[in-house]
Amino acid sequence: MLPSTSVNSSMQGNGVLNSRDAARHTAGAKRYKYLRRLFRFRQMDFEFAAWQMLYLFTSPQRVYRNFHYRKQTKDQWARDDPAFLVLLSIWLCVSTIGFGFVLDMGFFETIKLLLWVVFIDCVGVGLLIATLMWFISNKYLVKRQSRDYDVEWGYAFDVHLNAFYPLLVILHFIQLFFINHVILTDTFIGYLVGNTLWLVAVGYYIYVTFLGYSALPFLKNTVILLYPFAPLILLYGLSLALGWNFTHTLCSFYKYRVK
Repeated sequence: MLPSTSVNSSMQGNGVLNSRDAARHTAGAKRYKYLRRLFRFRQMDFEFAAWQMLYLFTSPQRVYRNFHYRKQTKDQWARDDPAFLVLLSIWLCVSTIGFGFVLDMGFFETIKLLLWVVFIDCVGVGLLIATLMWFISNKYLVKRQSRDYDVEWGYAFDVHLNAFYPLLVILHFIQLFFINHVILTDTFIGYLVGNTLWLVAVGYYIYVTFLGYSALPFLKNTVILLYPFAPLILLYGLSLALGWNFTHTLCSFYKYRVK
């Protein structure tokens, strides 16, 4: 995970690596330690990761205050413990299996859906979004007087995971209890309930993402990350007027994937 670094000349006169190069070496060591801990469950703090998941729903600001504490004590914004990622993966697997069951998929269809959701929807899209936000924030949101600092890519990925978790729980868990008997009934109540869950889930994603970047003291104008709320609400109203059921579209897409 890449820590915030200072921008100096690439090499000091005595041939010693400058602070940015030294930080990169340190970042490589931290990244290696993070990946190595993925296979050492006894070293992971699952209780703390579960606490973070709870507060991402009730008080996400408290989660990002912990990121501040990590920066002060370990000189990095990004997580150094993969416990959150492991718990999120478990949630993703269990909820996707539940989705397969609700949609009456067979065993192999459910496995294919699981692979799609894990490696494409979560990891693939997550890497893309994190990289895009990392580039945008470093290119356009860093304060002029703070040009010596940059947003860690690992932190950008953590922000995505934080925002993705409430969305996952709402759309892949809570929604399961309403799909067959309410949402997919081709009635106004059906797509009202389904589309409202989508509104809340995507709204959570936008808000938690905003909190993640606004927590960095060297960024400016992070309020623009809330602007997607406007088209989201407009799309929500339009979907109700046209009778467009987001969940029905998602289920059809999932079934098409596993054919």
